[in-house]
Amino acid sequence: MDDVLALARLQFALTAIAHYLFVSLTLGLVTFLVVMQTRWAITGKEKHRAQTRFWGQLYLINYALGIGTGIVMEFQFGLNWSGLTHVAGNVFGAPLVVETLVAFFAESTLLGLWVFGWDRLRRTTHTVLIWLVALTAYASVFFVMAANGFLQNPVGTRVKDGEMVPVDAAALFQNSNASSAMTHILTGALTTGAFFVVAVSAWHLRKRTAHTEFFWSSMKLALPVAVVMAMVTGVMGAGLFQSVAENTPTKLGPGDKNAVAQAEEFTEKFGPDNYFAPDYVNTAESFMVSLWGVMMVVTIISALFLIKRNLIRRRILLWLLSAAVVLPYLASIAGWILREAGRQPWAIYGVLKTEDAITPGTTFGGALASLLVFGVLVAALTLVDWALLLRFARRGPDAAHLGRAQGPDEKPADVAALTY
Repeated sequence: MDDVLALARLQFALTAIAHYLFVSLTLGLVTFLVVMQTRWAITGKEKHRAQTRFWGQLYLINYALGIGTGIVMEFQFGLNWSGLTHVAGNVFGAPLVVETLVAFFAESTLLGLWVFGWDRLRRTTHTVLIWLVALTAYASVFFVMAANGFLQNPVGTRVKDGEMVPVDAAALFQNSNASSAMTHILTGALTTGAFFVVAVSAWHLRKRTAHTEFFWSSMKLALPVAVVMAMVTGVMGAGLFQSVAENTPTKLGPGDKNAVAQAEEFTEKFGPDNYFAPDYVNTAESFMVSLWGVMMVVTIISALFLIKRNLIRRRILLWLLSAAVVLPYLASIAGWILREAGRQPWAIYGVLKTEDAITPGTTFGGALASLLVFGVLVAALTLVDWALLLRFARRGPDAAHLGRAQGPDEKPADVAALTY
């Protein structure tokens, strides 16, 4: 049973982490698109339109492939974790359903109108669409975190015939554990988006490509945001420890008196077990804090050289800014390990153990096959995503087919995209 549980947990960890890597960039880039297109709508300047088209195309690549990883992740609730859905599906399933309606239908529909509305809709209408896309993306995060916050701090429910049923929807959606984590996640996503824009811009500036002015403008927009958002994300992350102390104290380890008291209470109620966070969770926390320090140093030093375009002449800093694109991703992975693995052995903290949440009858062979199939799938989607992002990012704004104006002798955009 332990081996089966380990495989099921590993599968969910890999798919959840892979999906979040897409989500963090999607949230970050769509916010920059709102700024870029709003500037275009107000000024009518072609350079802002070109920025929207180029970064918008990269956003679409990441968004499209990210949907696949999200679908894979949700399959597992029925495949490997039916014990969890049986006990609490009526509670945490509700916000996930709303999230699907908001993200998969509303957001995708609005995004489709934005994609195909170039040169067909009025500029103001087209700009409103990207604002709505961003708002639905944020709403999606809210509902997902409502579900995740419930697993960390089960509120607004009562147990009836062995199942948890909602009794206070307001408590579920106002869960302090979810709201504090959501703020941290949004600022972290903005950090990821800013680092991505900075990294691509830095590469073009270092290579002295033909689009220096284009990417210098993007750098001036994104680098200050990277500094501010990294700082705010660190502050928000530090503030989460208050929520941890209140909702999931055993994450703090045996050196904390509240954690010890909670572990003793669990032992009396559920029997002996290791109720403290695994050692690797503390390692993940230290790793995350260290990465934050590196991000702050690199971005602050680089931002000082924005004055009089000095950054363009500092090739080592440009190289560091390009390489630093991985830092917010690694920090996000460490953060999720801290949040999710830290509450072990609980699937629902203080209510349902992970070993009781797994689907009854799951065999080692079945769990291993599921891990391999879904693991290969999400790995392939991630590799394809980064290959396409790298390809089109290197080509620069001339390769952007999104919103390309159609000339009388030009091929349709979809054919051109295939033959470019």
